[in-house]
Amino acid sequence: MFTLSKANAERRSVGPHETFISQDLLADYTSVRNKSESLCASLETDDFQIQTMPDVSPTKWHLAHVTWFYETFLLQPYLTGYRPFHPRYAQLFNSYYETVGTFHPRPQRGLLNRPTVKEVFAYRAYVDEHMQQLLSRDQHKDRDEIVLRTRVGINHEQQHQELMLTDIKHVFANNPLQPTYQQHNIPMVEQAAILQWLSHPGGLLSVGNDGGAFCYDNEMPPYQTFVAPFKIASRLVTNSEYLEFINDRGYESVALWLSDAWTSVRQQQWRAPLYWQQHDNEWWHMTLNGMQPVDLDAPVCHISFYEADAYARWCGKRLPSEEEWEVIAREQPIEGNLRDRGHLQPVAGKISPEIQQLYGDVWEWTQSPYRSYPGFRPLAGSLGEYNGKFMCSQFVLRGGSCVTPLDHIRPTYRNFFYPGDRWQFSGLRLAEDG
Repeated sequence: MFTLSKANAERRSVGPHETFISQDLLADYTSVRNKSESLCASLETDDFQIQTMPDVSPTKWHLAHVTWFYETFLLQPYLTGYRPFHPRYAQLFNSYYETVGTFHPRPQRGLLNRPTVKEVFAYRAYVDEHMQQLLSRDQHKDRDEIVLRTRVGINHEQQHQELMLTDIKHVFANNPLQPTYQQHNIPMVEQAAILQWLSHPGGLLSVGNDGGAFCYDNEMPPYQTFVAPFKIASRLVTNSEYLEFINDRGYESVALWLSDAWTSVRQQQWRAPLYWQQHDNEWWHMTLNGMQPVDLDAPVCHISFYEADAYARWCGKRLPSEEEWEVIAREQPIEGNLRDRGHLQPVAGKISPEIQQLYGDVWEWTQSPYRSYPGFRPLAGSLGEYNGKFMCSQFVLRGGSCVTPLDHIRPTYRNFFYPGDRWQFSGLRLAEDG
């Protein structure tokens, strides 16, 4: 079980203007729980079970894991008399929390034919009923801790909603029948916006989150850092631009690739972004809206850090640092092609000389290794495992994607993946020295 010191609790507060209003917190909890289930509405029972690679988890595992989170970190310590739904679920649906017990091997989640999908939904209903009891008690002696943990749980479930859609896409793409998750009309534009280069003078700048509203511990504390003058592209790299890299035999040019990247290119035989297929000299790709011709004006997606870095080298440019990205993004409204628009795939940007597509469409690879900020302190106890222990061998992505909820993203949000990962909705924006 994890605990928070008073200092940590204040540092990770849900906001100075939010008091413990159980009705509002319960409404937010109920909303996110309902959304997880609505995202599964188009699936057949067989779809919930599949695991196509170790990084992909079955949909029913996601639904059960986020439920285990509330049961483990809220109901068992704070709801008197609570009895776990099933004594073995703590082991089956723990993801990686070493301090709360053992867990089922991640690559073997798809082998769990039981519990059934029906039983997983019963588990969710059982936990929801008891969470309603807990969140309806305004005068609980641990109310501040309950609020904090519930907010973490809600945001955690939103992360898994995004992962569910990402994983469902991988599952459907690996089925020769190429099933369709949804039928949705994707907006088209006549052409992509002309790429502009926007200058920033740099200087001694503050980045990071001050904890005045909900954020994860890896976004804190704010700190000052010197950023040299730089230029950043006004929009994301498009499929058309990336196709030029492919046609110029970029995947065959060893000079463009880092050593580990070149090993991945050869071993995995990369020749194009994940999900791209060539039919009669035309590129198609798998989407959550089924197989479609590649929209040349839409942002390129499902590329690794290795590919993003190689493309930038090919252009004579580079990837932005996460500090450069943040100082640009914090001046812009949080809007874009996020999950709430329903497209669930990147779309072409508008014709505009202003910077755009900072939020939504694709997670943007940065050149920054995932590391701690100066003065970083992980949460005490088990939730200290949430972010801190992964600060090794990964790179930071920023901005959210087309499957990220609007109310989940912010300028300081730091996502992180290994440099060879491609199944995420990941793309790139170019930068250069100023």
